Amino acid sequence: MGNSSKLSLALVGLVLGASLVACGDGRAGAADAAKQLATAVSALDVGSVGFDGKDSGAANDQLKEIFKGLDPDKPAVQAGELKFDADTATVPLNYTWKVGAEEWKYTVSAQLKKSGDKWLTVWKPAMLVPDLADGEIVTRSTETPQRAAILGAGDVPLVTYRPVVNVGVDKPALGGADAADSATKLAQLVGVDPAAYAKQVAAAGPEAFVPAITLREDGNRTITDAQISAIPGGRAIPDSLPLAPTRTFARALLGTAAEANAEQIEKSGGALKPGDTTGTGGLQQQYDAQLRGSAGIAIRAQKAGLTAEEIKAADPRRVLFRTEMKAGAPLKTTLDPKLQQLAEDILADVGPASAIVALRPSSGAVLAAASGPGSNGYDTAMLGQYAPGSIFKMVDSLAMFRNGMTPDSKVDCPPTLTVDGRTFKNAEGYPESSLGSVTLRDAFAHSCNTAFINARDGVSQAQLESAATSLGVAVEASALGAAAFLGSVPGEAAGTEHAASMIGQGKVLLSPLAAAIMAGSVAKGAPVAARLVLNPNEGVADPAAGAEKPGTETTGSAPVPPSGDAAASAAPAPAKAAGTPVTAAEAASLKDMMRAVVTSGHAGFLASVPGAPVGAKTGTAEFGDDTPPKTHAWIVATHGDLAVAVFVEDGGLGATTSGPLLKEFLTRAG
Repeated sequence: MGNSSKLSLALVGLVLGASLVACGDGRAGAADAAKQLATAVSALDVGSVGFDGKDSGAANDQLKEIFKGLDPDKPAVQAGELKFDADTATVPLNYTWKVGAEEWKYTVSAQLKKSGDKWLTVWKPAMLVPDLADGEIVTRSTETPQRAAILGAGDVPLVTYRPVVNVGVDKPALGGADAADSATKLAQLVGVDPAAYAKQVAAAGPEAFVPAITLREDGNRTITDAQISAIPGGRAIPDSLPLAPTRTFARALLGTAAEANAEQIEKSGGALKPGDTTGTGGLQQQYDAQLRGSAGIAIRAQKAGLTAEEIKAADPRRVLFRTEMKAGAPLKTTLDPKLQQLAEDILADVGPASAIVALRPSSGAVLAAASGPGSNGYDTAMLGQYAPGSIFKMVDSLAMFRNGMTPDSKVDCPPTLTVDGRTFKNAEGYPESSLGSVTLRDAFAHSCNTAFINARDGVSQAQLESAATSLGVAVEASALGAAAFLGSVPGEAAGTEHAASMIGQGKVLLSPLAAAIMAGSVAKGAPVAARLVLNPNEGVADPAAGAEKPGTETTGSAPVPPSGDAAASAAPAPAKAAGTPVTAAEAASLKDMMRAVVTSGHAGFLASVPGAPVGAKTGTAEFGDDTPPKTHAWIVATHGDLAVAVFVEDGGLGATTSGPLLKEFLTRAG
């Protein structure tokens, strides 16, 4: 081998040797140790990490104790750029914690020491949290805002915090008395299940207060403090809750607010925690995020082992991170508390499902949407799906006007009429003087079924659907801000089904709200776009996030719709497009005929209502398989700038059942 070859090999050996020295300086090992540390701290488990001067198990126990107050949250930790110096190294650890909707980020430094061929971490609490001293832990406290109010017309509070008392057994105050005996006596006093409550009390810890019932502190409380405290351990603890004026006030529409249950917390995706107040049903659930606001969270460092009194007295804690509490925004609605209460009072003794809806045609404001006690918690007023019967003749008449007819046009009103083997007749007591060839006005005023069915060949099903949408119904309730069904009118039907549609039966469905909108559109001379919620989702960044579909209920809380047409089926789809809006001239002709219902038809009892002239239309719709069939009773009316619909599910004739309820409402509404 020549000298030059020997020199080349020597140079290669020198370079390789230098490389081996560079690779073996420990930097890679330190970097690996830093990454392992970051991964371990991310999992809040450093049992596999080697420490300098600290047993791994003891370090792991201390770490878990430090972060116990943040459980179940864990940080995301990344190791930064290593600073290396022979047998020591320093590495920045970048922490990110999710705190509510925000991120708590910080960087601390960890030291590494080489021990033989291993790199160990120097244990210091400050590598977990900035400036954390030995003996300190990290805590999280939450400040929850009071739930915002639901307001009515003129911003009058409908749902607001009202005083209550939580009645229950305070186990430390039993004084040796038998817990089961006290629980049974208290349950009997307040009207809850004694066996179930006694079981609850027995299962609770010895220091527990076990609530049995919450009572309003409104001056009407019949169970006194003296009766409660006469039972060993019995206590009434004052509190306040977001409540409507009464237990039943607009309950189906507004929903309720109470402490979140386990299922609601689980479904919330972290938005709710134990002790939070949340909405169930109605507007309380639909606008929960707006009303609830967001909690403020404080992350603090404090000495371990302090009592609550010591923390309160000395407050030695230091704040590491804070998210600001954000109060919810009050939900503004158009509900008039006086008219809503009036509607509920009028329906109080009605047995079947029922509703009264009142709105202001000029603005579309829904003033009352009451569902009677027979609705059993279901929102009949807004969500009911029922055959409207003869109130639908308002739609027929508009379609007939568009085919060239007027209120004075003649129509044929025979006693009976047969279509494809099915016989249709007029209601019991139909006046003979209005049979035969009569004006459309007279047929409308006395509600001649056969006259309107006779017109079926000149009015197509598509024209009926178009005329309905022209009056603001069978469309989506885009401006309402609440769950509602505005009706469904098939665009296609033939034979007996088309004939039935002419008298508001077959597959034609309306809600009481839709009926009020239909009448209101006549009063306004243009389609009414009903409005209930004026500031939907105010202050909510993403209304869709975690929200349930408007009108849906949480499992176990959904009232079942009443029987009949309102069976719990999905609402038929609204019309794809609204028809030509009703014109002022068309509305004037409909007003003329609605006034005739009062002046010469079978709603003469409304003539004595003081104030502006009343226009009306009654409706009776058969349903079910009984003989004779049961009937829905309807009546709609306009009175100045007021449109009202009254509905009783199983109610006989509209004029005789719903009519008196309407008269009382209009008279007392002033």
